[in-house]
Amino acid sequence: MSVEQSWPLWEVFTQGNQGEPFEHAGSLHATDAEHALQNARDVYTRRGEAVNLWVVPSSAITASAPSDAGPFFEPGNEKAYRHPQFYKVPQGVRVF
Repeated sequence: MSVEQSWPLWEVFTQGNQGEPFEHAGSLHATDAEHALQNARDVYTRRGEAVNLWVVPSSAITASAPSDAGPFFEPGNEKAYRHPQFYKVPQGVRVF
């Protein structure tokens, strides 16, 4: 096993312009957070694609399982008041 494979895996998120949302750009191996940030800078911002970076240890990410899609997300569908059709848009507010 190579050294890189024994290093922890990090997920990289980039922000294209100030105020835009962060998007997942990819993954990399690094020894620590600073090393991951430097590697992410070198790999994911070579052409000026990003103005900001986040690096997160992959082990710190918790996700829902595809098999939980029904039971996990159904309670939100029962809360119709969360859908925008119940709200009136005030005059002068632009709707996108």
